[in-house]
Amino acid sequence: MPDTTTVLVTAKGDKGVDMVIHTAKRDSGGFLTVSGEFKNASGNLFSVPPQWNGMEKDVAASGNSLAAMTLVDSKEKKRYYVLRDTDNRPLTTTGYDPAIKAGESLPFFAQFPAPPNTTTSVDLQFVGFPNTPIEIS
Repeated sequence: MPDTTTVLVTAKGDKGVDMVIHTAKRDSGGFLTVSGEFKNASGNLFSVPPQWNGMEKDVAASGNSLAAMTLVDSKEKKRYYVLRDTDNRPLTTTGYDPAIKAGESLPFFAQFPAPPNTTTSVDLQFVGFPNTPIEIS
């Protein structure tokens, strides 16, 4: 679990839900893991949109996921998608409840191929949130 006292960036989303990014860390295996939480500050039940799962039929079989999340490296002109395991399951938070209650959070992680070491920031793109620049550590 990431240190939730650290906040890299907060993106205000649709219907009063915030996406709070706590970490974006490279590891020695060539991966970049983004961790954070979706906070429902709306005062209402937030139904998670099915678009968060992505549109791939194979990924849809794994249930609720964040497979639609992408990173964009403008410097290198590349887009990075959530990695998949050998059974084509996304390497991201899966199996969560289809709604986030008022005042509650949904912690998440998503693992991507790491951009080159010369890239120090990327833009996180996700359904219902603005383009969100994040710094890589």
